Amino acid sequence: MKVVGLGDHCYLQQNPQTGERLQVAKDILVSLGGKESSFAFKAVDRASLYGKRRRVLLDHLGEPCSRASLLEDGALLLRSGMTAQGYFLSDGRSYKQSELEGFDSAGNVLTKVPSTLGVAQELKEISLEDALDVVQQTIYALEPNQLDDDLKKSLEAGKVFSFSFNYREDYQAETALLVGNDNGFFAIIGQPLEFEWVGFKAAVDLPVASEDSDEDLDFEMF
Repeated sequence: MKVVGLGDHCYLQQNPQTGERLQVAKDILVSLGGKESSFAFKAVDRASLYGKRRRVLLDHLGEPCSRASLLEDGALLLRSGMTAQGYFLSDGRSYKQSELEGFDSAGNVLTKVPSTLGVAQELKEISLEDALDVVQQTIYALEPNQLDDDLKKSLEAGKVFSFSFNYREDYQAETALLVGNDNGFFAIIGQPLEFEWVGFKAAVDLPVASEDSDEDLDFEMF
């Protein structure tokens, strides 16, 4: 296979015999103590773990049916692939997604975070308690292409490392946890759980007890 082009988070490989081009994601690169390791990765989902079944509807000739939507006026029948979404102004002008900018609550322009794929990220060892504070969003199964011996021993010993991860350029980087077990190595992608502690300070002022508050009550008055 021959590399024929580069993108922000992937590259193209070409088979010299068939000329077929295949888009491949760049590796996850990490560094520990100045020694780099690289991993190919693939998302882990329920289908890859347990398999999946698909119900196919057939017509009277036994051919698979395709889904379509009929407009309210009945004029057009829209099949899969005939619609798309985009960003438009009130005058009908369209904008590409690359031309859009993000703003914070104060109206300031946000700076995009570049993709971390293909760029070595420094590893930081964290405790299991800190790892549990990361809300998991995606899990990748990792295939080591180059694995430092010290990192391998640490992962096999049950240590957990965190690093910055961003699949493609956007406005927020995620936190990745690098872990290992008997089944291999994995990257758990998510965001740290953030919350504010509630103090014991009273929200309201309690009324001051009057001097006669300790007098005996006359139950005949009830």
